[in-house]
Amino acid sequence: MDTLDNYRQIIQKILNEYAQLPYAYGELERQLIIDQAANHYLLLTLGWENNQRVHGCLVHIDLINDKIWIQRDGTEYGMANELVNAGIPKNKIVLAFQPADIRQYTEFAVT
Repeated sequence: MDTLDNYRQIIQKILNEYAQLPYAYGELERQLIIDQAANHYLLLTLGWENNQRVHGCLVHIDLINDKIWIQRDGTEYGMANELVNAGIPKNKIVLAFQPADIRQYTEFAVT
């Protein structure tokens, strides 16, 4: 199997698991958006909480130049940890939500 296809399957599996988790409060749901052709993966939260509209991005992951770029990670455990646990090497994961000058001090890829 091609490496990128493997990454796609792993990302989808992890995000599908998160999408199935129910919220304990509010009238909230998760919505998984996948654009395989453009390699974009989003997990959104939407609904209502205390008469306030909720619409936000919980997770945003892109595949860019054979690496996984985590653009947004609003999970408690961390998408990078999930990806590493699924067998993806740290040097193939970019913490894009961190400034580039900070990334060099992480165990993950800089670009």
